[in-house]
Amino acid sequence: MKEKGATKILSEFAANLTFENIPRKVLDYIKLLFLDGIGCCIHGNTLPWTKTLAEVILDKADKQECTVIGTEIKTSLLKAVLINSTAGHAFESDDIHRESILHPNSIIVPVAINVSEKVGNINGKKFLTSIIAGYEVATRIGSAAGTELLLRGFHPQGAHGTIAAAVTAAKLMDLNTNQIINTIGIAGSLGAGLMAAQEGAMVKRLHSGRAAEAGVLAAELAAKKFTGISNIIEAEYGGFLSSFAGKNNFSRAIRNIGQEWECINTGIKPYASVTSIHAALDCLKNIMKKNNISSNNIKEIKAKISHPTYVHCAWKYENQNVTSAQMNIYYGLALIALEGELFVDQFSPDKISNSKILNYIKKIKAEVDPGIEKLGHEFRHMASLEVVTKNNKKFTHTEKFRKGSPENPVSKDEIINKFNSLARFSYNQEKIENVKKKIDKIEKLNSIENFFY
Repeated sequence: MKEKGATKILSEFAANLTFENIPRKVLDYIKLLFLDGIGCCIHGNTLPWTKTLAEVILDKADKQECTVIGTEIKTSLLKAVLINSTAGHAFESDDIHRESILHPNSIIVPVAINVSEKVGNINGKKFLTSIIAGYEVATRIGSAAGTELLLRGFHPQGAHGTIAAAVTAAKLMDLNTNQIINTIGIAGSLGAGLMAAQEGAMVKRLHSGRAAEAGVLAAELAAKKFTGISNIIEAEYGGFLSSFAGKNNFSRAIRNIGQEWECINTGIKPYASVTSIHAALDCLKNIMKKNNISSNNIKEIKAKISHPTYVHCAWKYENQNVTSAQMNIYYGLALIALEGELFVDQFSPDKISNSKILNYIKKIKAEVDPGIEKLGHEFRHMASLEVVTKNNKKFTHTEKFRKGSPENPVSKDEIINKFNSLARFSYNQEKIENVKKKIDKIEKLNSIENFFY
């Protein structure tokens, strides 16, 4: 008998997953990730790059079937997920699964909402189960690819984000194992996105939207018997792992599936910036607060980081735009030193080009730490920081796990406060409270249609 491949095993898992299979702690946590994702989408749809996308693709003749989150606009399914998932990733606020380097909620949350609107009569239990299926399958595939995919210049959000969308949509559409195999086999072949976008291009946000669009398209095609690559994960030539990552560690994708839950390994972002620099930001906050150091009294800041973080974030900041500021370790550390925070207000147009900030960046250096490198992929977000004051005193601090990671989590109240701060860009307090209440009891809802009404 032919041995099952990773693609089939993952597809069987998704097809057979039921609400009753899922531990309570996973269900409770996924609702917080869902709340976080909704907030990111609401805020993201107010931003210029998302508005430009909507202006280009929306047409009055579109089907009025799916909601553009945070607005009164409705459009066709594929256009809705394209806009909403671009919005979810539009301000570097979405969640992060460290090992797979994927931000699942900016893709999975809008896909789940919009596909449910089109399918109709999706109850809360099925809704949550489909979201968890998308998280589990996509993050496992991304974890098998690891940092190699990133270092080869591919953006994980655009690469295996397609699979996150595809599995979520397929589960909501009640596709069977063979149909999900084809769904993944189509979606995985449509992944795209290049990391050079991090140095200033708006297109980085679009990688997320296109992944969502491609994944939903894949599920709709598979439902109509359109076929994909049946062994796409493990294929030796032209497969997902062999092509994107240059290796075939497909055993990681299926390890302890249904026993270990990757949803739990997904962290929340307290800063609106690339996750790789968060531990360094935490270090600087700790040193300044503990030792009562003001920004004016700092002579030099030296960050010791992993090689992937250095490649990803330690390039020269040249005031390109918001994207480059959010992806850059020097800008992030400068704002923590000067303002003690790195969220929406720290990326205003006047700040990303402010001469005081640009001059402060000159005090900051970053280098690869061989000791961090030896610890391996699990510690690629780790950072050690040294601050030298003007009287030549030195202060150091190390963070193995950033605030918001599974090992150092933010509290439920902090997640709710983050949602409030993002949702206020479009919703009044009554509507904000209504959304929170619906998410809190979502498994009890008979239908999630009209979620925002």
